[in-house]
Amino acid sequence: MPISFDSKSMQFQLDTDHTSYVMKAEDGYLLHLYYGARLNAGDHSYFHRETGRAAFSPRMENCEGLTLDDTPLEYPCWGRGDLRSPALEIVNADGSDIVDLNYVNHTVFDGKPMPDGLPATYCEEGDRVQTLAVTLADAVSGVKVTLYYTVFADYDVITRRAEITAGSSGCRIMKAASACVDMPSDEIEIISNHGTHCRERQTERFPLPHGEYRISSRRGASGHVHNPYMLLVSPDADETSGECLAAVLVYSGNFSAEVCGTQFDTTRMVIGINPDGFSWQCAPGETFSTPEAVLTYSDTGLETVSHRLHRLFTHRLCRGKYRDCRRPVLLNSWEACYFGFDSDRLVKIGECSAELGIELMVIDDGWFGRRNSDNCSLGDWTVNRDKLPGGLEGVYAPLKKKGIGLGIWFEPEMVSPDSDLYRAHPDWCLHIDGRPRSEGRHQLILDLSNPDVTDYIYDSLSAVLETGMISYVKWDFNRNMTEVGSDTNPGKSQGEITHRYYLGLYSLLERLTSSFPDVLFESCSGGGGRFDAGLLYYMPQVWTSDNSDAIERLEIQYGTSLVYPLSSMSAHVSASPNHQTGHVTPFMTRFTAAFTGSFGYELDPTALSEEDRERVRATVALYKKYGGIFADGSYYRLGGPRGKDYAAWCTVSEDGKVCIVGYVLTKVRMNRSVRRIKLRGLVPDARYRDTLSGEEYTGSELMGFGVYAPETLEYSSHMWIFERI
Repeated sequence: MPISFDSKSMQFQLDTDHTSYVMKAEDGYLLHLYYGARLNAGDHSYFHRETGRAAFSPRMENCEGLTLDDTPLEYPCWGRGDLRSPALEIVNADGSDIVDLNYVNHTVFDGKPMPDGLPATYCEEGDRVQTLAVTLADAVSGVKVTLYYTVFADYDVITRRAEITAGSSGCRIMKAASACVDMPSDEIEIISNHGTHCRERQTERFPLPHGEYRISSRRGASGHVHNPYMLLVSPDADETSGECLAAVLVYSGNFSAEVCGTQFDTTRMVIGINPDGFSWQCAPGETFSTPEAVLTYSDTGLETVSHRLHRLFTHRLCRGKYRDCRRPVLLNSWEACYFGFDSDRLVKIGECSAELGIELMVIDDGWFGRRNSDNCSLGDWTVNRDKLPGGLEGVYAPLKKKGIGLGIWFEPEMVSPDSDLYRAHPDWCLHIDGRPRSEGRHQLILDLSNPDVTDYIYDSLSAVLETGMISYVKWDFNRNMTEVGSDTNPGKSQGEITHRYYLGLYSLLERLTSSFPDVLFESCSGGGGRFDAGLLYYMPQVWTSDNSDAIERLEIQYGTSLVYPLSSMSAHVSASPNHQTGHVTPFMTRFTAAFTGSFGYELDPTALSEEDRERVRATVALYKKYGGIFADGSYYRLGGPRGKDYAAWCTVSEDGKVCIVGYVLTKVRMNRSVRRIKLRGLVPDARYRDTLSGEEYTGSELMGFGVYAPETLEYSSHMWIFERI
């Protein structure tokens, strides 16, 4: 079984197919011994070595016990001698900030319990999944912590979360991380991400410093600036070799992922809710649950880590009708007409799209209230009859005759000060009495910690969705939080509001997705400002970036692919010159860059030349034939784009019969050698035919020597589709 316990050594061993995670209870504490390549069963107690390096770090009792400041701990706490960054920090009823957790007991059971009110990975019948629940307690305050470790043996993943229960006097939680991993060496490099709106998830790599490095968000969302994951790798690690540890938080709000090179040249990684600005009052006996953290380790490079996370998130985080299948080819109206449309214009765009083989047209912003620009009507989710005199039915009915579905844009979490909703309920937005209300994009954020607000949103959206006309929803979130206060939590700390907001959002999404299981929901936040595992539980795809430029998207999609599956990345062919950057790129380059996930178009099809219309027909047909690969295949990063003058990648179907290769030349360099693209993931002795050229190769040729990349004009591209013979 995946989880074993030895009562003599008090050792726990958590095994997946290729990894082991080992810890033990000693001197009352739960010690971390190992996370790495699969071990044989046995007593691994020698992994922990008490060095006695007390120095200025106090030993536990009379200079005889553990030095907590130099002990690898599973869930370190503040106040008792571990002076590194803790996983848990509490203020007790007497004002002290000490919590001293000791092992009490544990249980092991098959399957996986789901946290109350939070998104999380899940298991299905037949999965080799076991859960270990370890109870720790503070004998003085009565604070109890239950640590949950779930082993997905088939996926080589371990998930972690914590439940903190107050003692008889209550307590205030100041920090409650989801996971901590202590490592015995600081010979580690960090692969991190940074970005901004239209330039999300840029990657950078650097050695672990002595001291703390942290990525985080306090923006009220996971954010464009950082993403809630961290990768720690050995200095020699690359795509196919070296050690890699990944930690991903299943959460959409304020987060923190921190790593520290300690004074004794060891490493501590902690991930969870951002403690800055956070606090949570627990009444006696009340329990607080942390979000889930997903961990995986590989000694065969980044590629293995990505594949494991992709598989888990695709099949055991995403849910519903669209989880395992090709998504519909859609056309979004935004860059086709922005706010400037009426029924006739939309029908014309939709009918033209249908003629090109597109399956779904999405009406973006501007269909409701008095919405002709971004300065009014958010919250008033009723049809703008000046634009659409026949309502949504006036667009839906003629498109249905053409065989094309209808999608729609909402921004449900927002309210415009110039709206009927705000005039009726000015107290329904996040605000602090006596303070000005900062607007972003002429809008405020509704207080989703208020059940009246979430009920209103549910009723408003349900009134549209229950007509049966809408098969796709794009759910947007277009500003960060300020004045984070609420009238609905009297006596509660304002430090609780952001987390309560997300509990409200998750509850709302659970109701909507359960009520409308046939609707495909896509998350958006100015593109990738809330691209996180928390929302993938409810919405299986995300608009990856508002930047639809093919060249810019290469790096954005590269950084996203480190953790998130291709099917979660919504990617569209947009117009040229591009509306964001002005880049002029060939049609096939735009298609090649977009043909890596959930696929669509972001342009006006009625303005295309006949030549480009034929290209759309051909590329739509390709996606319909091969798009399922992005839901179940394996993705290989073959080169670039950071620091290189090209990008190359391939996706191999789950059955190994199809391999799609993409290549984009981002910079021409004169008189250089002819580049070869070496593939991965093929069967060496099998034969493959390039469906476009008819040429045949063995798998060993394609992986060992590769294929020559055409050296043509800057921003040109090439695609190969190899089918196994």
